Amino acid sequence: MEQILEIREGCNTPEQLIKSLPFSRFLKMYKAEFIDSLDHRDSKRKNEAIHRVSFIKVVCARDFLDLLERDEIASGSEMERARNLVRFIDGAFHHFRSSSYSRLVRLQNDVVATGLETPDSVKDKVTDKAQSLSDLILKTRRHLLRKVGMEHGVRRSHGLDASPNVTAGEISGHYFNLPADYVGLSHVPLTIAADIRTGVDYSTPSNKRAEPFYELDYNPLNLEKFNPDEWVSVPLQVGAWLIVAYLHKSRGSVEMEPGLLNLFPFASVDDIKNNRRPDGVFIFGDPNAGHDDLGYYWDEKSQLLVGVVPNRDELKYFGYSKKPILTLHNVLAIRKGELPLHCGCTRYIVRFDEEQGPYITEMLIKADDMGRVQMKSGDDGVVRPIFYGTETGAFACLDGFSEQAKLLMVGREVGYNKDTGSNARQIVPVTEDIEVMSGDPLDVLLYMNNFELVEQENSAIDANMQVDEAVEHFRLGQRVAAGSTHTHRGAKESSYWANPFPLLRDEKNEVLHPELYEQFLDNESRFMTAAKVLVERNELRLGVAFSQLMAGVYSENSDDDLTRCGYQSRDDVEQLAPARLAEDIIDLIKEIALEKRGSGSKQRDEVSITVALVGDSRTGKSETAEKMEGILGLQLV
Repeated sequence: MEQILEIREGCNTPEQLIKSLPFSRFLKMYKAEFIDSLDHRDSKRKNEAIHRVSFIKVVCARDFLDLLERDEIASGSEMERARNLVRFIDGAFHHFRSSSYSRLVRLQNDVVATGLETPDSVKDKVTDKAQSLSDLILKTRRHLLRKVGMEHGVRRSHGLDASPNVTAGEISGHYFNLPADYVGLSHVPLTIAADIRTGVDYSTPSNKRAEPFYELDYNPLNLEKFNPDEWVSVPLQVGAWLIVAYLHKSRGSVEMEPGLLNLFPFASVDDIKNNRRPDGVFIFGDPNAGHDDLGYYWDEKSQLLVGVVPNRDELKYFGYSKKPILTLHNVLAIRKGELPLHCGCTRYIVRFDEEQGPYITEMLIKADDMGRVQMKSGDDGVVRPIFYGTETGAFACLDGFSEQAKLLMVGREVGYNKDTGSNARQIVPVTEDIEVMSGDPLDVLLYMNNFELVEQENSAIDANMQVDEAVEHFRLGQRVAAGSTHTHRGAKESSYWANPFPLLRDEKNEVLHPELYEQFLDNESRFMTAAKVLVERNELRLGVAFSQLMAGVYSENSDDDLTRCGYQSRDDVEQLAPARLAEDIIDLIKEIALEKRGSGSKQRDEVSITVALVGDSRTGKSETAEKMEGILGLQLV
């Protein structure tokens, strides 16, 4: 297992830092990696490598402690060796910042055991610890550079963040109310607060998903071989459910930790204190799992949903942590009688100017990629679809975003595989926990068609369909792929309800998860029954939105078709088409807002309009939302 650096000791001075066990461990790891890279150099440069290795092998922490403690270093060979040592440790410093993976950990049992600490106070302490360690590392580096006369000229400290990748406040895992058959997991400390380093890009062995995450008829988790020292655990609040992610500490797996922390809300510490049982556990990078163990299992006895991703390079991609966790969410939602929606959903606040008309004041994201609809009966006896989200972050594919949008992500992002060309991704926060966790009645539900062209004089939305007609579009789930999964870029495919994880029906119309599918049909039927009433009452709009995002790469669209619809080239479509859809959605929101305002017994100063756009990857959900933000001017860049 390629090692990560865990830091549990506290240091206050450069001398204490260099004397610490984590420093010696990191130095040993860095030396081993350095020597390994030299051993693989071209044979023509063997002589240089041999001499460099002989120097590296004898370097130890005592050398740097000696440099700090000495008042003066003699010139000549003594100074040259001292400078070589400092150059070496400066390389280690930059390696720590750019290529290593480090975790600063503090035990915070007082949050549960005594109540003397609160989640907020722990969060503050975690942030302070991360900053203090970064400052101490920078201070130690400066002292060493100064000792050998290498700190002349301009100082560049502010660009050198040396904080750990993750600083975690943990509690003992035995506080967590796991079922008896899963007590082995309680030996892993539970993260309850964290501070992550942003502006980092992680290279993982894979950068796309190719294998499905389906239901298994056996439990793939083997706890007899489970070594708790090799795992990190993070409790996540995914929709209404508490799902605990266990990540293997090996490189290629542990890098999922900052991404998940930037994507999902933390589970509530109060839930842990009040003995709430988890609804699901997710095991990523399991070295004891085989090829066929990729998938999920419902443990009826323990009433627990278990998901496992084996430790295989082709599965070491953030999509194999995000999508399976959302799959667990969706399975739990379907079992509860709810309808998961693979969608982007935004709540718009519309105010009114008596002279100028309605205007949108806020765009509040409820879901970037996944949510669910719960059917609730109101005080008037009418059943309405209430929408809830899952993620507070977005796993954004950079291919379709403007440079302006990318600038807005800087400083908040956790990136993956930016140097791989297509499908480079960044996870950025886009909304708040309260917006995701609170429910709002759906006003508009549209399927995102990303390949059919629309002429400029026509609207890119058909939002006045009858329920049966609209639902057929959702069931067919057609899109043109961007190549981020196993489907070839530009090829058309269908996925039932835009693939609500897990895929319930394949392109051959074969049912893949019979029991879950039957439950989904029941949920869909109850949704359609309620929707028909609401469409009659003019409270719900259903239909299709034409983002045209992939129309330029779809082979069935000719160059003449593109010209007729207002595009000068195929490359134009990806940037221009979502803007056209955004304009039409804004007009639709204002139209509905006026109707909603006039439907009550008294005039309202503002109304809330919730719009969900259903679609699989690269159907234009995020791209359209970005264009709407730009058109409405709700942020200054």
